Parts: sequence; structure tokens; C-alpha cells
Amino acid sequence: MLVSTPAAARKFRLPQISAILAGLFFVAIASFTILRPVVVLPRMTPAPRFALVDQHNGWLLDSDLRGQIVIYNFTYTNCTGTCPQTSQIFRTLQDRLAADPTLPPVTLVTISFDAQHDSPATLQAYAERLGADPRRWRFATGTAEELKTLIGGGFQTYYSANPDGTYTFDPLFAMVDANGILRAKYRTATPSIDIFLRDIRIITDEARNSQGAERYLYEAAHLFVCYPR
Repeated sequence: MLVSTPAAARKFRLPQISAILAGLFFVAIASFTILRPVVVLPRMTPAPRFALVDQHNGWLLDSDLRGQIVIYNFTYTNCTGTCPQTSQIFRTLQDRLAADPTLPPVTLVTISFDAQHDSPATLQAYAERLGADPRRWRFATGTAEELKTLIGGGFQTYYSANPDGTYTFDPLFAMVDANGILRAKYRTATPSIDIFLRDIRIITDEARNSQGAERYLYEAAHLFVCYPR
């Protein structure tokens, strides 16, 4: 004999089921956030566009650098003494990148904001003093107006010329992925090389693995802010 379920019972079960499903959903979110099956770097903004002149007196465009990870620093060649010179960090990073064949191609770009003094020839001499590998490390500059728009407006870091020809500036390194998206900023003159290498691997793993169904895993990691600790 068939026994019908009273309407009151059905009405009672529906809220219970909804509550259970909602609870399971929040448990899944909490578990994902805590367990962090993948870690990603934030997608900050599209990197600024630019057309600068490099140390060989040729054009360097942001579009030339698509398809590879790029790390920028901003300085000037006469930064000495107590000035927070960041180029030696790039020299060390260049050597670490060259020593590890498991890492993807990474281009280092030093942009000088001293438009008056740092000509292409000056940048070339500076690159040679640093032992920069031209296959891995580019140097560039532009007009004062272009640089202020790019560095101050685009990368949002401060610099200012002093009457004696020196500059006051906030040291910054910026990492941009192969799609031209700004992924990390390091606002220090002495960032950890190991942190750079870790972040390069994180971006590389995401690009390699976020295909097909795994893409949703990486999108969830961005949604739930699964960033490095």
C-alpha cells in the first residue's frame, strides 16, 4: 500500500536540505582556503604600455616582451653611496636564473628615470660594468615626460630629481607575466632572490596547468585568495 508523504513533512524537509547543502558549500570553501591545493599570485592590472629606447639605441616596446615573464626595476646609473641601488639584485638574479635550467625564460628590464644623463651609450657602459647578459637583461630610458607617465603613473612608484642631480625614489621591482599582467610588486631595495624564483615558478605552474578542468581549480584559487604566505 502506498503511503503519501504529508505536505507538512515535505515543507519541513526542504529547509533542512537547503541548510545541509549550504553548510557543505561553506565547508568546501573553508577547506579549499585552508588546504590551498594550488597557490597563485594575484592578477593586479594590465602592465603599462610603453615605447622606450634601449642601450643599443633601438626601440623596446612592451609588446616585444609578451610570451615571457618580465621583471622590472627602476633606478639611474649614478645611484651610489647611500642611494638604494637595485641593479646588483638583478645581477644576482640573472646568475641564479642562468644556473637553473628548470626555470622558464625571464627577461630583466632596468628602466632609468634619469632622462638627461642616462643616454643609450651610458646605459650600455653601465650594463657592461654590471656584467649584464644582453640575452636576459635589457636597459631602457625615454623622455622625462614618458618616464613620469610610465613609472609614476603606470607602475605607481615615486621618484623625484634633486637640485644636485641625484634622485630620491622608492625602490620597486615589478613582475609581469607572459600575458602582460602585473602579478607582483616588491617595494624594497633588497628583495629575496628565493622569493623571486618561487613567484616565477608559481606563475609558470599556473600557465602550464590551468588547462581544461584544472582551469577551474586555478580560478577558484584566485577567487579565494590562495596567495603565498
